[in-house]
Amino acid sequence: MKVYVGVTGGNWYRFLSARPSLTEVNFWRPSSSREFRALDHGEPFFLKTPHSHNHVVGGGFFSGFAPLRDSEAWEFAKFARGGQTLEFDLVEEAAHPEAGRR
Repeated sequence: MKVYVGVTGGNWYRFLSARPSLTEVNFWRPSSSREFRALDHGEPFFLKTPHSHNHVVGGGFFSGFAPLRDSEAWEFAKFARGGQTLEFDLVEEAAHPEAGRR
């Protein structure tokens, strides 16, 4: 079994942790043409904040990868992407490039 640790921004995990009714989240890489192959379906996926905070803040089990444009991913996942709007998500991405992406 493999495990993957993805780096994410603090605003993303705070936004989602304030919504305990969400049962699924979307860890995304905008406009990425590379398929995510680090895990197989059902393997653990953990999320940590960048080096300035450097804490594991969540986790789950990988269910799959789909190459989507930003707007398509927003329509698919909405708040599970971690922001109130697509524009919010894109601003967060630009502000925190060190987070790799969600």
